[in-house]
Amino acid sequence: MKLTGYHHLTAITADAPGNFRYYTEILGLRLVKKTVNQDDTSAYHLFYADGKATPGTDITFFDWPAPPERRGTSSISRTGLRVPSADSLSYWSERLQRPIQNGIIEFEDPEGQRLSLHVDPNPESTPWSDSPVPPKHQISGLGPIQLTVPRRERTAKVLQSVLGMTSSANPEIFHFGTNAELHLKEDRQLQPARQGAGAVHHVAFRIPDADYDAWADRLATLGMPSSGPVDRFYFRSLYFREPNGILFEIATDGPGFTADEPLESLGKHLALPPFLEPQRAQIEAGLKPL
Repeated sequence: MKLTGYHHLTAITADAPGNFRYYTEILGLRLVKKTVNQDDTSAYHLFYADGKATPGTDITFFDWPAPPERRGTSSISRTGLRVPSADSLSYWSERLQRPIQNGIIEFEDPEGQRLSLHVDPNPESTPWSDSPVPPKHQISGLGPIQLTVPRRERTAKVLQSVLGMTSSANPEIFHFGTNAELHLKEDRQLQPARQGAGAVHHVAFRIPDADYDAWADRLATLGMPSSGPVDRFYFRSLYFREPNGILFEIATDGPGFTADEPLESLGKHLALPPFLEPQRAQIEAGLKPL
């Protein structure tokens, strides 16, 4: 029973139309699900991924009218994205007008979301045929994700003993799944972060569907306070906070985003899980056009 990689990462935007333009037109990702936050249906939940909405390629956003993030500790402080080759990195350096330093490109979206591009020559992804980015250079999923915490040992214990990650020669890097990395940075001088536009809300780790009940039991057995089972219709989830306050999610691969609309039209229309369908007219009236 092991994590197989990242499932998705969810961040916060205060500008859904601008967010949609940037992540599709500049970063070339596909909007694979236009839905709402199931706990706050006044807010979009936008999922961007590869051409087939493969788990592990998703970066998602809640659209909340929030002020900018106050950066600090106890936060997910940078989100890595993968590209297929060194040539791709050069392409993105020119496209984003950002330098390559130590084999990566660091940049921010218009709201200050901190991102980076890393080379991974073996991506598990499918290019999107309508992307403005050539297939050979398209972003292929989530790469290393960095956490900044005030007490490293508290988070490291959860990463290893609860989630089964392994540490490397570099004490800041933890490995899991197929070539997935989580970077853990300690900073005792920073004030605690305050979430807002440009912040990351949570990160989700990927598991096979068949392991879901066992993971729920594992968290309970280890005395890890959690949400208990949550059915998001497109996947099933478990949520918990590690000791420094960062929200983690464990999520299944299935049923997937084609559970309620065909692959070729993903993201074209507002999709609602069955339990929200009776509220469609009210929900649609409260959302701004993308």
